[in-house]
Amino acid sequence: MVGNDTLSRLGIAVLVALVVVGTVPATVAAQTNGQTGGTVVVEEGETVDSLEAFGGSVVVRGTVTGDVSAVGGDVRIERTGEVGGDLEAAGGGVIIAGTVDGDVDVGAGSLTITEDGTVGDDLTAGVGSATIDGTVDGSAEIGAETIRLGESASIAGDLRYDGDLEGNTDAVAGDIVEDSSLGVDVAPTIQPFASWLFAAYVLAVNLLLGAALLALFPRFSDGVADRVASSPLRSGGVGLLVFVGVPILLIALAITVVGIPLSMIGGFAFALLVWIGVVYGRFAVAAWLLSLVGLDNRWLALVIGLVAGAALSRLPVPFVGDAINLLVLLLGLGALARGLYGQWRTARNRDRERRVGTGSDEPTAD
Repeated sequence: MVGNDTLSRLGIAVLVALVVVGTVPATVAAQTNGQTGGTVVVEEGETVDSLEAFGGSVVVRGTVTGDVSAVGGDVRIERTGEVGGDLEAAGGGVIIAGTVDGDVDVGAGSLTITEDGTVGDDLTAGVGSATIDGTVDGSAEIGAETIRLGESASIAGDLRYDGDLEGNTDAVAGDIVEDSSLGVDVAPTIQPFASWLFAAYVLAVNLLLGAALLALFPRFSDGVADRVASSPLRSGGVGLLVFVGVPILLIALAITVVGIPLSMIGGFAFALLVWIGVVYGRFAVAAWLLSLVGLDNRWLALVIGLVAGAALSRLPVPFVGDAINLLVLLLGLGALARGLYGQWRTARNRDRERRVGTGSDEPTAD
């Protein structure tokens, strides 16, 4: 049995996490003004006047009667989605599977217009790759490494492009003109700005969560840092076990019909645990490095750790930053799991001592 103190701690921890998550909602119903969130959504059947959004994902499944300006990890106008005005989008990937009645201006890693996708006016894009299987009722200017025109593609006007043009060039009703200036003029200006803006957003959210953890659980947070510094191999091993083992258990649980709801709740809890593990891992490693030069300030460690982790994610050398961040995650996740297990054991022992002291005959869990 878990003691009342532990239940209170767990309850507060969940509350804090939900409050932090609440500042970055997983799904935000878009209205007419700017929206920011993990996922910003105009739901199917919903109608709004206009949308200015910044989030991990920006999704239009319903109707926006005016313009859409979106910055996100991915921006999607889904098959049921309709934009009555123009679309300006910057992000990792932009997918148009629905209808945009006006112009489309895109700066992204990739642009895809599916067979059901329609652009009612002109298309301007500076992207890493462009795939057009749908309809562009105006002209198109595309700067990309590769531009593929599918069999179902249709461009009513001219196509000006820079890059490798592949596929069905008969889809272009007007002239096809190669213009080497397009990739330089568009792609370097919009895409890096969107990427840096998103990185700054993630950093701010992590700082908010970290500050809440350090303020509400100072002793527990110091314990996490101590475990990483004193026994990194053990903490990393436990973190790897949790990181790999829990998803396997959740998948096994989901196989049974009865276990599907529990696996969904468990998946949310595990994602939250991993997020906290990332924050604690970066904080703990920074605290250990600062201790080597005689600095002992948890708040400074939090800021340095999270800023360094964000910088590592943007290293130009492939996989190096991701590998280091994964190692730090395993350290933080393992130290967090060890701390929670220690809290549970302490509460169980106190409960057992209380039962012995009161002479209770009720059996206790081993």
